[in-house]
Amino acid sequence: MTARARRKNLAVLGAVSVALVAVPAVLIRFGIIDAYTAQILTVAGINAILALSVNIISGITGQLSLGQAGFMAIGAYSCIFLTQSVGLPLPVSVVAGGLVSAFAGFLTGFPTLKLTGDYLAIVTLGFGEIIRVVLVNLKSVTGGPNGKQFTTALTAYADLAWVVVIGSLVAVVALLQNFLRSTYGRAILAVREDEIAAASSGVDVFRYKMAGFVVAAFTAGIGGALYAPFIGFVKPDISSFNRSVDYLIYVVLGGMGSVTGSVLAAFVLTYLQEFLRFLSEFRLLFYPVILILVMLFRPQGLLGTREFSFTALAARLARARGNGRARDAGEGR
Repeated sequence: MTARARRKNLAVLGAVSVALVAVPAVLIRFGIIDAYTAQILTVAGINAILALSVNIISGITGQLSLGQAGFMAIGAYSCIFLTQSVGLPLPVSVVAGGLVSAFAGFLTGFPTLKLTGDYLAIVTLGFGEIIRVVLVNLKSVTGGPNGKQFTTALTAYADLAWVVVIGSLVAVVALLQNFLRSTYGRAILAVREDEIAAASSGVDVFRYKMAGFVVAAFTAGIGGALYAPFIGFVKPDISSFNRSVDYLIYVVLGGMGSVTGSVLAAFVLTYLQEFLRFLSEFRLLFYPVILILVMLFRPQGLLGTREFSFTALAARLARARGNGRARDAGEGR
C-alpha cells in the first residue's frame, strides 16, 4: 500500500470515528435522541468493550474464558476506590482500573494458561466467583453485597457519557486492530491456529498466550471502569457467571475473531433486550433461541473471522461513482 493510500484510509477512518462519536452526541444534546435510548446505546458501547475482551481470548488467542466479568468488576471497583479514596481524576482512574485488571490477569494467567479447553474455562469460572465472594466480604472498601454508589458527571449528562464511552470504544478497536497487525498479534494468531506448529517455528506459546490474556484483562478493566461512573452504582454481582456468558454470546453471534462482529452483536443484542422488555422475563428466552439458530445455520457468526471495513466501503462507493460518470460520459457522446 502506498503512502497516499494509507493517508486516504486514515482520513476515512478518522472522519467515520468522529462522526460516530460527535453526531449522536449532538442529537442527544438537543433531545432528538431521548435520554432512555441514549442510555441503552451507551450501555451497548460498554458491552461492546467487554465483548472485545472476550473475543481477544476466545476468538483471537483461541482459549475459552468464563471469568471476564471478574476483571470487569476489578476495573469498576478500582476506579471507584482511586477516585473517591485516593483522589485521582476520573480519566486517570479509568486507565488505572484497566491496569489493575491487567495485573490481576497477569497473576491469574501463570497458573491457568498451562491448561486448555474445558479445564481453563472451569478455572476462569472459579476466578470470577472468587472475585464476587471477595467483593461481598470486603465491606469496608466495596460496600459489601449492597454495593457502592459512585455519582459522576457521566451519570448526569447523557451526551458526555456517549462521547466518553463510544470514544473509548473507538480507541480500543483502533488499538486492537493495530495490535493484531503487529508481531505480537501475528504470533498470537499463529498460536490460535496451531500451537505445535507455532512452537516448532520458534514462537513462545505460553508467552503469547499470556500477552493475549493480559490485553483481554486490561480491556475488560476499561469496560468496568467506564461502567461504574456511567451507571453510578456497582454491586459484586457484576462479576457473576451470567455476565461472562452474556459477553461470550455477543462474540459467538458476531463471529469468533471478528472485532467489528463483536461490536455489532453487542449493540444488536443490547438494544433487542430492551426492545423486548414488554415480554417481561420471557425476553430472556430469545438469547438461547438466537444461539441455537446461529449454531444451526451460521456457526461462524455474523461476520465469521472477517471485518467490516469502512475504507473498503468508501473505495467501493468511489468506484461505483466513477463507473456512473463513465457511463454518463459515454451516453453523452
